[in-house]
Amino acid sequence: MKKREVDHVLRAAGRITGEKQFIIIGSQSLHGKFPDLPDDLVKSFEVDLMASKHADRTEWLNVIGLYSPFHDSFGYYADPVDHKTATLPRGWKSRLVNLPDGDTEGVRGLCLDPHDLAIAKYVARREKDIVFTRELAGRGIVSHDRLLALLEQTPVSEETRQRIRAHIGRDFAAERDLDGSQHGRETAEEPTSATGSLSLEETRARARKNWLKLRQPPAAAQLPPPVAGANSSTLMP
Repeated sequence: MKKREVDHVLRAAGRITGEKQFIIIGSQSLHGKFPDLPDDLVKSFEVDLMASKHADRTEWLNVIGLYSPFHDSFGYYADPVDHKTATLPRGWKSRLVNLPDGDTEGVRGLCLDPHDLAIAKYVARREKDIVFTRELAGRGIVSHDRLLALLEQTPVSEETRQRIRAHIGRDFAAERDLDGSQHGRETAEEPTSATGSLSLEETRARARKNWLKLRQPPAAAQLPPPVAGANSSTLMP
């Protein structure tokens, strides 16, 4: 999603709930520090939102949620979440990043810091998260040392902590290995592949393609009837 589409979801969320501030939990929170990333890291279809003032109003966002008329009209939607949705390091709220100004009708988006987002993905460790965290490391969006420091502040078991340490190490080691194998095989014009191996860009492209497949929403046989109370102003761009 582009930032302008995130802005649109926030605008609609504000109209529905009367709230002026939402916390963005998922991958779209990267727009806080990196608005309009021109790649697949933010190419999901949902914006994970939580009302920061009146959490009980978060569920009202189902009006513009998955398979809603809003989703059908625009191809993206709000995913209402709560504080239990993601396991985050202590102090994450103090590190929230303001979404840059946009056409939100005054509704503010507070985005997870990329390192907090990464820790949540390491804890969840779904297939799509494996590709996502590797991409964060490979693109220099997160720091190895910072992740390890935040991991110590994350409420997980020691067994889980050890697992995450290993995964963080592998993500950054994989990037170093790819960079090392690429070095010496590049010309001043473009990188080439050694016989029987993939270049760094080819490897990343394959990973991104697989990640996108995992992000596709499940097919629905039929959209549900419009939600009572939804009106055309909610769906307006």
